[in-house]
Amino acid sequence: MPGTALITGVTGQDGTYLAQLLLSKGYHVYGLVRGQNNPRLEAVGRLCPGIEFMEGDLLDHSSLVAALEAAQPTEVYNLGAISFVGLSFKQALLTGEVTGLGVVRVLEAIRSVNPAIRLYQASSSEMFGKVRETPQTELTAFHPRSPYGVAKVYGHHITVNYRESYGMFACSGILFNHESPRRGLEFVTRKITNAAAKIKLGLQKELHLGNLDSQRDWGFAGDYVEAMHLMMLQPEPDDFVIATGATHSVREFCEIAFSHLGLNYRDHVVSDDARFLRPAEVDLLIGDASKAKRVLGWQPRVPFGELVTMMVDADLAAQQKIMRIEAAG
Repeated sequence: MPGTALITGVTGQDGTYLAQLLLSKGYHVYGLVRGQNNPRLEAVGRLCPGIEFMEGDLLDHSSLVAALEAAQPTEVYNLGAISFVGLSFKQALLTGEVTGLGVVRVLEAIRSVNPAIRLYQASSSEMFGKVRETPQTELTAFHPRSPYGVAKVYGHHITVNYRESYGMFACSGILFNHESPRRGLEFVTRKITNAAAKIKLGLQKELHLGNLDSQRDWGFAGDYVEAMHLMMLQPEPDDFVIATGATHSVREFCEIAFSHLGLNYRDHVVSDDARFLRPAEVDLLIGDASKAKRVLGWQPRVPFGELVTMMVDADLAAQQKIMRIEAAG
């Protein structure tokens, strides 16, 4: 029988896809938000009819205890984080507090309210950073290269620690890059698809990006939240790498996005490495999800090319809607 889920970070890309998935399975879903004035609440409510919002903050342990006592969830999905790697260099202390210590606040709240609550912790491929082996598995050593990656490593290890120390059902998904039309505009994939749409409509002339040869293992966020839920249904808690096992370059992403609109990316994309350089860069991230496929029965369904064109189509439709509204006004 479906239970009750509490999702932190519910206004983000993964949060909305996960809420939709759980609602479709008959779950009672609560979304934890830092304040009722969040500008994204209306959009999330439209995407996820039936979701209930409650106030809580990963920086405030007592608010998490109060939320758990009110919601009485059977499952908690901790997706809340300062999730943009570039920003974490500028806000390292806040990233540590939210993305790192926020996890132990959630674990402590669960332990004090009801240790039988199952926890999913959102770990990240950024934990691998300067990789020791390729592809990366659940046993690959971590060498994070950003404050975000370091905070995620703390969150990952403290989740394992509480699982082993207190017998709690606490699992982690080590998710590689996953995108969708709901991705924030600060991320390179959405930056590309949004710019391609604007250039097609004559609203923009060029796009400045960093290293076009940078490679990532990119999948569809809608597929990846299914893996989160499958982890929570297992008889025993464990950690799983979730990835496609294939890498693509930023250049390839640009090529597909622009050609989908009848454009040549070379006419519009400017590589501007110096502007986008980070203090430390990660190496080639490519995940081995064979354990997830074997144990969870999980498979990524949306291929790379389809993911890119899905995002381009969504951005084109959104820009055309804005233009129609402006024309009518």
